[in-house]
Amino acid sequence: MQEKVLIADDEADIVSLMEQALTAEGYEVLTASGGREALTLLPRKPDLIILDVMMPGLDGFELCQMIRDEVSCPILFVSARQAEADRIQGLAIGGDDYITKPFSLRELKARVAAHLRGSRRRQEGAPERSLLRYGLLRIDLKGREVQVNQAEVPLAAKEFEIVKLLALHPGQVFSKEQIYDRIWGLEAAGDSSTVTEHIKKIRAKLAAADPEGSYIQTIWGVGYKWVKSD
Repeated sequence: MQEKVLIADDEADIVSLMEQALTAEGYEVLTASGGREALTLLPRKPDLIILDVMMPGLDGFELCQMIRDEVSCPILFVSARQAEADRIQGLAIGGDDYITKPFSLRELKARVAAHLRGSRRRQEGAPERSLLRYGLLRIDLKGREVQVNQAEVPLAAKEFEIVKLLALHPGQVFSKEQIYDRIWGLEAAGDSSTVTEHIKKIRAKLAAADPEGSYIQTIWGVGYKWVKSD
């Protein structure tokens, strides 16, 4: 499968150079001219992200801090800021590499390839998580089945996907828009209000199976999160 690289930089010439170089290496390249635009491309699940530090609006450091818990792929900073303090800050907030401008395209390509190679090794070496348990509730991710106290809770396909998304990130708040984009996709013709209806149905089914359980919490004005429990 073709690996995706997301480049976010407000310098169009540099973006173009990196895009050409990485496309020639066989990568699918997504580009953004700023941090906010890069956020809209995250649902396309890039395998590696290259961030300029000094972007207007949402800079590379801010964006990295915002998304680091959501994405596990390597994040590389490219920046004209060369001070040791900047490099340390970039790595401390979750960056995997820090390349100072001007840089060699050959070196950039080599570092991208090395980080992707390491990422693949980690994925291949890590056992895929297939079962989740929260109290009486058990989620079989491979079998796409939810059970409460060993009795199956029948969920429709989208309902299961919502449960899976939230349960894989306990404690993390997702807005209705984030849930809609991830489950239905950016090309879907509906709107995020359908998420509310699906959440209602999921809660009703889980409550029928486990009246004492509380799994999905509404964060008013923000979204929903999976309740952390043992």
